[in-house]
Amino acid sequence: MVTGGSRMWSSFEFFPPKTAEGFERLREVRDQLAVLEPRFFSVTYGAGGSTREPSLAAVLDIRAAGLTAAPHLSCIGATRDSIREVLAQYREHGIRHIVALRGDLPSGMAGIGEFRYASDLVAFIRAETGAWFDIAVAAYPEVHPQARSAAEDLLHFKTKIDAGANLAITQYFFNADAYFAFVDDCGKAGISVPVVPGIMPINNFAQLARFSDACGAEIPRWVRKKLEGWQDDIDSIRAFGLDLVTAMCQRLLDHGAPGLHIYTMNQASATLEIWRRLGLPPSVG
Repeated sequence: MVTGGSRMWSSFEFFPPKTAEGFERLREVRDQLAVLEPRFFSVTYGAGGSTREPSLAAVLDIRAAGLTAAPHLSCIGATRDSIREVLAQYREHGIRHIVALRGDLPSGMAGIGEFRYASDLVAFIRAETGAWFDIAVAAYPEVHPQARSAAEDLLHFKTKIDAGANLAITQYFFNADAYFAFVDDCGKAGISVPVVPGIMPINNFAQLARFSDACGAEIPRWVRKKLEGWQDDIDSIRAFGLDLVTAMCQRLLDHGAPGLHIYTMNQASATLEIWRRLGLPPSVG
């Protein structure tokens, strides 16, 4: 959120590495991005808690470096006792931010667990811990892929906010108008929390297409055609991606977005270059 008049919200997302070498590389990326003074570094959490231990290790490593961590916590397939245990671990280590998500049911898991929706998780966190955590939740400017309508999706989003969330971070998108329309709809629905746009740098088209098809994020046809045309020309893909994403970020900020949340894919270069091109100062920590 914009604070003090001139500085904006920023946050950067990591996924937990699987190897010791991956952790070392992530530390290097984290230190490179720390100069931008983000509000927090978020760390993803696998479906059904499948990355619970590496996620906790990454969060505590960020914390040990004197930086602010915001662990993701997904509830699908979880029990109240298992979530209660995770919350106690985070409180013990002084973690004050949570990104509360429903998550996807991992393959081979029979039941959804004791939580059906992210709003149930938010309500549980509030009931268990009061105001200890600042809670962020997900928002979908292009509509959640499982929602039957935009109106239904907005209602589900409002339920998460009413349950006690302080902040929303959107799924990534490449159409700024979708974000503006969503924020306008939020205002009409009486939703007043900051809605921070999620930004995905473009480094690898095949990976981006796979992610986007899975999560429902639309790649505009003209963008997809350009990226497809370069095939394995990574330099052209990255150069075009930087131009496209930077221009969108500038438009978002010029028209009132409170800041940016970057899906870093555990890489620093694209985020640093976007910040340089935008001429952004570090955000308030």
